[in-house]
Amino acid sequence: MAVRDLLGGLIRLHILHHAAHEPIFGLGIIEELALHGYKLSPGTLYPLLHGLEKSGYINSSIERVAGRRRRVYLVTEEGRQALALAKTKVWELFRELFEVELSFSVAGKVGPQDHIVGDDGLSKKTDAKLDRKHTHKRSIKKAKS
Repeated sequence: MAVRDLLGGLIRLHILHHAAHEPIFGLGIIEELALHGYKLSPGTLYPLLHGLEKSGYINSSIERVAGRRRRVYLVTEEGRQALALAKTKVWELFRELFEVELSFSVAGKVGPQDHIVGDDGLSKKTDAKLDRKHTHKRSIKKAKS
């Protein structure tokens, strides 16, 4: 699976988010998404917009701008509900992904927690005293060698 496939859901959420605040149009949302590091061509964006419209999350209409026709998109009620649900899921994922960075000390200040990285590449919390004890023992063994 390509990284682009993984990011597709985030791009759709960006589109819904912006369409919930104001009418969006193709070139405008391409430029907005570029500010967030997404480089999309019209050939990639328009199928996403059509898919969101077909799913009932956005509606489109035609506006005249400077004598030209422009298709604009706005979020539907169903899209607002989906966005609200997605926001809770994204927040949950964000907290899990950045668990270590977001850990709070007893005093309520953000600070690093003792953790290890497992074989699976995921960060795991450890008992700080136990971890320091093992680290200290390893240091002593190395020093004696």
